[in-house]
Amino acid sequence: MFRYFSFLLLFISFSITAQIKSPSEFLGYEIGTQFTRHADVLDYYEYVSENSNLVNFNIYGKTNERRTLSYAVISSEANITNLETIRTNNLKNTGILDGDASPEIAIVWLSYNVHGNEASSSEAGMLTLYKLITEKKTWLENAVVIIDPCVNPDGRDRYVNWYNQVKATPYDVKQIAAEHNEPWPGGRPNHYLFDLNRDWAWATQVESEQRLKIYNKWMPHVHVDFHEQGINEPYYFAPAAEPFHEIISDWQRDFQVEIGKNHAKYFDKEGWLFFTRERFDLLYPSYGDTYPTFMGAIGMTYEQAGHGRAGLGINTDEGYVLTLKDRVAHHTTTGLSTVEISSKNTKNLNTNFKEFFNTSNLKYKSYVLNGNQDNIKKLTNLLDKHEIKWGISTQKLVSGYNYSTQKNGSIHAENALVVSTNQPKGKMVKALFEPDVKLTDPLTYDITSWSLPYAYGLETVASTNLIPANNVFIQTAINNNPSPNGAGYISKWHSMSDAAFLTELLENNIKVRFSEMKLSFNHTKFDRGSLIITKSDNKSNPEFDKMVTYIANKHQRQLFVASSSFSDNRTDFGSPNIKLVNKQRIVVLKGKGVSSLSYGAIWHFFETQLKYPITSIDTDNFRNSTLNSFDILVLPEGFYEKSFNEEGLKSLKQWIQKGGKVIAMGKTVGFFNEKEGFGLEKNGTDEEEDDEEFLEENTDDLLTPYADKERNSVKNFITGSIYKVAIDKTHPMAFGYGDTYYSLKQGKSSFQFLENGYNVGYIKGDAESVSGFSGKDAKEGLKNSLVFGEQRVGKGSIIYMVDNVLFRSFWENGKLFFVNSIFFVNNNKVIL
Repeated sequence: MFRYFSFLLLFISFSITAQIKSPSEFLGYEIGTQFTRHADVLDYYEYVSENSNLVNFNIYGKTNERRTLSYAVISSEANITNLETIRTNNLKNTGILDGDASPEIAIVWLSYNVHGNEASSSEAGMLTLYKLITEKKTWLENAVVIIDPCVNPDGRDRYVNWYNQVKATPYDVKQIAAEHNEPWPGGRPNHYLFDLNRDWAWATQVESEQRLKIYNKWMPHVHVDFHEQGINEPYYFAPAAEPFHEIISDWQRDFQVEIGKNHAKYFDKEGWLFFTRERFDLLYPSYGDTYPTFMGAIGMTYEQAGHGRAGLGINTDEGYVLTLKDRVAHHTTTGLSTVEISSKNTKNLNTNFKEFFNTSNLKYKSYVLNGNQDNIKKLTNLLDKHEIKWGISTQKLVSGYNYSTQKNGSIHAENALVVSTNQPKGKMVKALFEPDVKLTDPLTYDITSWSLPYAYGLETVASTNLIPANNVFIQTAINNNPSPNGAGYISKWHSMSDAAFLTELLENNIKVRFSEMKLSFNHTKFDRGSLIITKSDNKSNPEFDKMVTYIANKHQRQLFVASSSFSDNRTDFGSPNIKLVNKQRIVVLKGKGVSSLSYGAIWHFFETQLKYPITSIDTDNFRNSTLNSFDILVLPEGFYEKSFNEEGLKSLKQWIQKGGKVIAMGKTVGFFNEKEGFGLEKNGTDEEEDDEEFLEENTDDLLTPYADKERNSVKNFITGSIYKVAIDKTHPMAFGYGDTYYSLKQGKSSFQFLENGYNVGYIKGDAESVSGFSGKDAKEGLKNSLVFGEQRVGKGSIIYMVDNVLFRSFWENGKLFFVNSIFFVNNNKVIL
């Protein structure tokens, strides 16, 4: 009787699963013949979870455009019933949770569609889900599979909606056809035009921040990030290319090979081309393959030909038609193959996963950081997103490698931030905080330096000793009270928190001044850039005192109450050196010719960090007269030859002369090179070399063998390296900074010092890099070069920011240069 009852339950369970519709049956079209909108993708996952005991479907957040972020958990019925135990046992195995456990279940996480226009993967995800619960159920006995159907719903729908609107029926395979040429900005990035595959470690975007909460709850053993590349490329899968970060274990390297061999078996059977161990390395920590790898997983990128060009089908340069059906089949195959080999190696996965979290062999045991408390707070917020432990030092002095001097030294450590590697995520701590990255190969896919102490501008020592620290950061809440009898209020200027305070005051029509001189009131000293909020400027506001103190308390800014506007040091409130901050009218260009990533970083900065309004204008709609309604023009990185032809450049100069201000970001600075009246010239000799001299100096380069050309070219590269920059801290652009700044330099562009302008940030003499790779010739070319500067043009200015301080929004210590350029530098209004 019992045997019959068990058989009946098995039959019922099988029948329910067998009746589940395939994606094609559910959607009403064959997978690969249409692109599926995000909402319809999720409808299929919900349908499956409601009709299968093998699937749980969960929501983990919303995008900026209010689309759903979700994940499905797939496993056997027994494992689904026991999911919480499986999850917590895995965390115990790493040491993240207390307790002993010996798990033997593999946890595999498959992430689809991080780039919105690499749209085959969400289609493949649905098919992978269906096949796992209908054809591959035996693998689920040993594995829990987590599927994120679409990491970037906003980008995917941007692409899919566009494609569905413009495609021909039947689809047109010619490369020139409209359906193979996306309009700006394309579907790749998210709402704010960020590349989510570069945001895992920095978590600046809502998608990343919400996803990390779930990722850290599970800590998978294997993670796959599904991508697409150019239409002519064969499929790429693991093992990855060099360089590998040094924290990656031999096991992680070896198991990537085993996974690759398993994929190759299926690809060879079908006659599908693939490549491995080229292009896609494992160094930069913020990718969808490296971040999981640095968290102990086997992290991998899979790249299918297609991208935003392929549509439903396209002629390749090799003469065959690449179809969406092909792309879906390839991604489905590697996804299933990954689950298969993981389910067959559960013991090894769990054993070696546990071993990864042994951090006893790391050189530096603690990183001790001191400095601007607002930046310390920003850094601890980032650490909290990754659930990395930190504490406050109880030691007065700590010795070790000093980041400021690049040699051994000491810092005062009482109440300093301590981040130790003596914790389960200690290897990620090393990757994020180490002073320099060990590089086995300079030919890498991304930047080679990102050290957080430099990014946050903090005095830091890396110690080989474990520094004792408390677990509680005690900070007394600031509570300012209105002082209607005083002359006004003064607030110091050091960080983005001060900038956010300023912009909220301006948005509430509170008039604010800033000081170009050092101040002293009632024996309290204030540095340049300090904000002065006077009663006399705000006489018409009866709620002035209440509003100022309310906003200050909201931002936790300490206000100094000035009982009198008469100073201790001759700079009174009415001094010409204490200037009114104008409520600037800002325009930012976007569209054709503009880097979508650079524009997106600026857009995101204003809306989510500074919270100050801007007007974005498409380059196609931009006219010279447009500027007459604005005070500041921000030019993201891009190419502006069409927007500012000879006549347009003349009009731009006239607008600047009337008081306008241009802020040129990154590569855009080069657009003004040798343009008359803009004061900018590239570094390099003006003298022409004769043929004999040229041949003598360049013979080795000219005779470099074909096979060595790429590697030989690295001497001209700077791949995201950190450089020491001298700062003129008396200039308004540098208010809030000290004499030295560490800048993330992404290229070799080098400009001469401004002859008739202000050289605010510069490299004097030989360039000094403190972290990351720089080719010999590229580094030599930075000698005596401009980094930040202001060139006066009539009543206005052009600001040159050779190094883009808003790049990926993670270089926290550079952002104040940008804010200063807006509100403090040549603080004029356009006069027509």
